[in-house]
Amino acid sequence: MAAYIVFIKEREHDAAAMAEYGPKAGQSLGGHPGKPLVFYGAIETLEGPEALGSVIVEFPDMDAARAWYNSPAYQDARKHRFQGADYRVFLTQGL
Repeated sequence: MAAYIVFIKEREHDAAAMAEYGPKAGQSLGGHPGKPLVFYGAIETLEGPEALGSVIVEFPDMDAARAWYNSPAYQDARKHRFQGADYRVFLTQGL
């Protein structure tokens, strides 16, 4: 069953760290069956705190999503995201 990792950017505080995160995060998908569905397109917050942007990546299942998220390549990228911005990130199962 498909699974989705959802990234919601809430605040950015270091543009240089985010510039380093982006390419590394994209490259970390190499060898993983992740398919980006949403990538910082136009966003309109309808409820809750304002969101600055969002990314949604589809995987074949929860295990594949976790394998990518926990991979050494993404963990290396993630440290730059932690330095550069505040995000909410969650994994959810599709229908």
